[in-house]
Amino acid sequence: MFKVSEPWKRNLYSLWVAQFIAIMGMNLIVPFLPFYIRQLGVASEDSVVRWSGIVYAGPFFVSFLFVPFWGAMADRYGRKLMTVRAIFGLAISQALIGLATTVEMVFVFRIVQGAISGFVSAALALVSVTTPREKSGYAIGVLSSASSSGAVVGPMIGGSLADAFGYRPIFFIVAGLCTLAGFLVVRFVRETESVQPQTPVSISPFAGLRFTWRSPVVRMALIIIVVSQAAILMVQPIFTLFVESVVTNKEFLATVAGGIFSVAGLFMVLSAPWWGQRNDRHGAKKHLTYAIVGGAVAYAAQGFTTDAYQLIFFRALEGFCMGGILPALYSFISKHTPESRGGTVMGIASAFNILANMAGPTIGGLLAARMGLAHVFFVSAAILLSAAILTQFLPSARVNADGIAVVPTPPLDGTS
Repeated sequence: MFKVSEPWKRNLYSLWVAQFIAIMGMNLIVPFLPFYIRQLGVASEDSVVRWSGIVYAGPFFVSFLFVPFWGAMADRYGRKLMTVRAIFGLAISQALIGLATTVEMVFVFRIVQGAISGFVSAALALVSVTTPREKSGYAIGVLSSASSSGAVVGPMIGGSLADAFGYRPIFFIVAGLCTLAGFLVVRFVRETESVQPQTPVSISPFAGLRFTWRSPVVRMALIIIVVSQAAILMVQPIFTLFVESVVTNKEFLATVAGGIFSVAGLFMVLSAPWWGQRNDRHGAKKHLTYAIVGGAVAYAAQGFTTDAYQLIFFRALEGFCMGGILPALYSFISKHTPESRGGTVMGIASAFNILANMAGPTIGGLLAARMGLAHVFFVSAAILLSAAILTQFLPSARVNADGIAVVPTPPLDGTS
């Protein structure tokens, strides 16, 4: 299937397909989750809204706690094993949700999902340690585009599948897709002996936390992840309402809002590998600054828009710049982390991203209620500019005669 000469490329392309399948499957659920809750007997609209928020957010809180643990297990027992465990765990949790008969059961099984999955962070750790470091920016950018692609495609077809088959069967479809992705990883991904943990350092989430805290580079990158991603996600809960405020013809509002929303994801998919290649050649710091400042400009401009066409343009700019932010930060962390701690530290980085996913939409909703919709875009832009200032505290990579970034090897033990 993947006839490429270099093993790291075969791993990358296999994991890209598997991650796309998994993320697309998960996003099939997003459009109709409130309707599924209503079908389970939740009668009042207030209760449907409340339970929708609880059920949707449940896995994130649990994942925030468990992802670093699974990262440490990856360093101890192998990254491929944890990647396979995560994707099959996701399949099991989706099948259980499809079997649920009450909303309380759905919530419990969503908690199970958060506890036993973590496929994205596991795949990220596997790619980061099996890819040559001078190519890691490109590889992480490509892998990130799989998540963006799945997130764009999933909602587009999820509603149609629900109309055709009903809500409950979709969860079994997702379970089947995740199982297919799991077998793909088992068959095509190879983790060589050289990437297995060999050094006698302490492998645990707490040791990983000590390493990240005592590594100024990794610590600053994690702070930038939280600040930048929270700023980006602040507009998520109010974006559709903002579209409604600038669109004059409300006849096809849902279609228009969905299309405009997806533009950012599409351009993120296209731009992530492009940013990654430049980060590998010239170092991530300069391009990361450009991407964050460009994102700030795009958000501020959206706050001034008065029609849908302007919004489409600035959402495209936003997506293009977003493709150069999170993958670059993951690449920066990977290049400054010893291989023996790769899974643990990437798990911690994913946990910080999850924290931003929880904080950003919550803050954005509160700000919108207090200040108005447009002001949320301005606040997001201001926070992104502060993140751009923080990037100046990251070290600049030296570049050799071939244009390859040279990163010094960090110490193996984070305790000294």
